Amino acid sequence: MASKTVYQMSARQIILLAFAAAMIAVGATALFYSLTNFLRDRDASMLTSAEEASATPAGVSDPNTVTDEQNSIEVYKTISPGVAFINTTSYRQDFWGETQEGKGNGSGSVIDPNGHILTNYHVIEGAQKLSVSFGGDKVYPATLVGSDPDTDLAVIKIDPPAGLPVIPLGNSDGLVVGQKVLAIGNPFGLDRTLTTGVISGLQRPIRARNNRPIDAAIQTDASINPGNSGGPLLDKFGRMVGINSQILSPAGGSVGVGFAIPVNTAKRVIPQLIQFGEVRRPKLSASLLNVKDLLERGYRMPVQQGLLVYSLVPGGAEERAGLRPVSANGSIGDIIVSADGQAINDQDDLFRLLDKKQIGESVDLQVYRDGRTSTIPVRLTATPTARGTTTAPTRRPVQ
Repeated sequence: MASKTVYQMSARQIILLAFAAAMIAVGATALFYSLTNFLRDRDASMLTSAEEASATPAGVSDPNTVTDEQNSIEVYKTISPGVAFINTTSYRQDFWGETQEGKGNGSGSVIDPNGHILTNYHVIEGAQKLSVSFGGDKVYPATLVGSDPDTDLAVIKIDPPAGLPVIPLGNSDGLVVGQKVLAIGNPFGLDRTLTTGVISGLQRPIRARNNRPIDAAIQTDASINPGNSGGPLLDKFGRMVGINSQILSPAGGSVGVGFAIPVNTAKRVIPQLIQFGEVRRPKLSASLLNVKDLLERGYRMPVQQGLLVYSLVPGGAEERAGLRPVSANGSIGDIIVSADGQAINDQDDLFRLLDKKQIGESVDLQVYRDGRTSTIPVRLTATPTARGTTTAPTRRPVQ
């Protein structure tokens, strides 16, 4: 009978074999994760490149592959045909009954193939006649589609010619100080002028002509002068990141401190301007006074900050919610000290909070009344409210 050899492993061999198996498993796992990460990063890179390519206008090369000079040339050649030269005409009667004609001009950006053009509200404010040209002899009559004095933005429209170039809208949330920007506009009537610079600052507070705060404005040293208003501020890919609007200058000319409204603000406003002709914001149907202003005038107030409810619109949401205004005998009304947990120091604070709300939503107002604070929920409406009076005389819109 044949005998079989039986192999037996020592404890040491078993340990070595287990160790080797563990190392193989670890290596396989590491290889698997490395391959997975590689494929994921490759796919993400391909997706990012595809998105960037789709967002970059045809005719503008990857800025990393050309000189800065060539990049500026390509952005100008590609984008400037879509920058509008807006001319305005207004009429008024003088003391003698004579009709006086006023002329103005500004800039704008074609934002869709239907002929909609984005510009500043102050460019077209008060105009009875609008016309647009694109650098040639052809002049297109334009009509006002909608305007929003609170953000100093407006949309006008022309009957578009075939092949009208459209300026792509970028993203202003990802901007950083120091990055290159380009401005195209019509300063002093010189059509489609290019200036370049960098983003000098972000989150700058500026005010519209009606004194409403425009938050998160872009500061740039790209030269902006009268006539640039409404024109695009572009990134190096040729995407609009801002709408040139104001300059800070004691003499009225460019000193390297210009301001642009973020394009993301415009993207939020444009659909309503086209659909409704206005931006429908929720507002409190109440007349409010700044407590700090009252203290400075010598009035004795029970709190140091907030908004005093001076009067209410009869039948308005605030009256129905139970807010108390100043009484006829002079008794103090409710003082709004916070809203949805955010401190309200002045009307700008309230405006910023309400600007993020929709009509029909509710806001919880914390009011000081009779020595204590209570919360009153108010359903928001579109009723106009009182406006502040603070001015910023050295920061001027440019026409």
